[in-house]
Amino acid sequence: MIDRSVPRRVLPAPEPRDAAALPPALPVRPRTGRLLVLATVFVCAACGLVYELELLALGSYLIGDSVTQASVVLSVMVFAMGVGSLLAKRLRGRPAFGFAAIEAGLALLGGLSAMALYASFAWLGESRPALVAFSLVIGVLIGAEIPLLMVLIQRIRRQDAGGAVADLFAADYVGALVGGLAFPFLLLPVLGQLTGAVLTGTVNAVVGAGLVLFLFRRDLSRRSRWLLITANATVLAVLACATVLADDFEQVARRAVYGGEVRVAEQTGIQELVLTGPSAGSPRSLDLFLDGRLRVSGYDEYRYHEALVHPAMTGPHRRVLVLGGGDGLAAREVLRYRDVASVTVVELDPGVVRLARTDPMLSALNGRAYEDPRLGVVTEDAFRWLRGPASHRRFDVIVSDLPDPGITPSTKLYSQEFYGLAARALAPGGRLAVHAGPLTTRPRTYWTVEATLRAAGLRTAPYSAGGRLSGFAAGPDRSPGVSDAPPQDWGFVLAGRGRAPELRVDRDTPGAPGLRSLSTQSLRDAARDAERNRVAGLPPSTLPHPRYS
Repeated sequence: MIDRSVPRRVLPAPEPRDAAALPPALPVRPRTGRLLVLATVFVCAACGLVYELELLALGSYLIGDSVTQASVVLSVMVFAMGVGSLLAKRLRGRPAFGFAAIEAGLALLGGLSAMALYASFAWLGESRPALVAFSLVIGVLIGAEIPLLMVLIQRIRRQDAGGAVADLFAADYVGALVGGLAFPFLLLPVLGQLTGAVLTGTVNAVVGAGLVLFLFRRDLSRRSRWLLITANATVLAVLACATVLADDFEQVARRAVYGGEVRVAEQTGIQELVLTGPSAGSPRSLDLFLDGRLRVSGYDEYRYHEALVHPAMTGPHRRVLVLGGGDGLAAREVLRYRDVASVTVVELDPGVVRLARTDPMLSALNGRAYEDPRLGVVTEDAFRWLRGPASHRRFDVIVSDLPDPGITPSTKLYSQEFYGLAARALAPGGRLAVHAGPLTTRPRTYWTVEATLRAAGLRTAPYSAGGRLSGFAAGPDRSPGVSDAPPQDWGFVLAGRGRAPELRVDRDTPGAPGLRSLSTQSLRDAARDAERNRVAGLPPSTLPHPRYS
């Protein structure tokens, strides 16, 4: 008979343990396993920052306005990283498989991002949507890495959350430092943007898959292992094909952008140089592009350079300084005056000078200016040079032949501080000629340059000149030749100390060169037209408060 008066002791059923909490059987000691995870964090962080810098560089190069593109890429990626961190919570049950899958996707997208953006620009004429899309997706994948790595490192050996986070973020930040330094000093100059991105993706795929398939392989089912092996092998095969085809792709895309007559294309440490035109053709058929922008058109560059140089040469001009102008075309106009004693060209990019010296068509266009013993070259940033080595030198004429002020890297060269340095380098009675951007299409930019010159203590004489040189490379539907480029105007400002300099050219003075497109009357007419369209009340542009966009 069963006594029912004594209650039975019922043992509680064991609670199911989270699979993520079970320590895996590692093929190495826990200390070694932790070091492998931290090394993977280091490499993945370096790769992630390279992808980010690649998008920034391409966005600035293909679209322009580096401040805007940097803001877009960084803000989108930071937002996407937050989204990725939240989405990674769904993968905590299978952290090893999830991490390997994320790294495979990141390697594929990051490795091909440069090619995709360049292709979008070359054939669609617009790369901004692609830039935003890649920034978003890559940011989501990068954001999902750390939460999963946190789970994996805790499974190797339990430690307090603060210590684990400190270790992971230390490896992450150091890796970011290495990637950030490797991009401008190694990947970009040695491999270029396309191959550099592909190589980064390859390293990313190998390291991500290697960690999981070696250290956490017992966490994976047989099916999961083969799925990861197949996926990563496919990614590596695609990246290998992209590496082999990178040069051919670049040539085809370049022809889509610049037309079929690309003669020279090289990436210097500063910018991309592209020279187009038939190899045996006339120098007038030559076009020079710097970072995708048409800088020189042999068809009518003489209009620009005559208008920039000759009004400033009216008066003393024995010592002349040319800021920028590494193509030698402004120097060509200066050297036409027989009484010029010396010309100093300050050019940041030695690649431009080398091309102007050695390319047969470009050297013919610049009249072989670099063979003239009166010309000297300084490879230096114009701002730094005026502030340092030139602080004790004085010039009768300074010609500022610099990129458009709307291009962000050149904004400091159109600042009040820069013009103050230039004014200090002027001899008594000296004149400063400045290329100030288009007068009719971007009047606020032009008149901001003029206001900045006045704020630096100079008196100004604004004027313009007409031509057909376009400011940017052509889109996918037409070649960048000048014959189909819309008529443009070039805006200039002649400045000097004391009273405003007079706008005229000395055609009849002994030793003065003959001009094809310029006369005193045309200058005065241009000055009157400019004054009728003056935008008044604009503040000057300074280093801490740039006014150009």
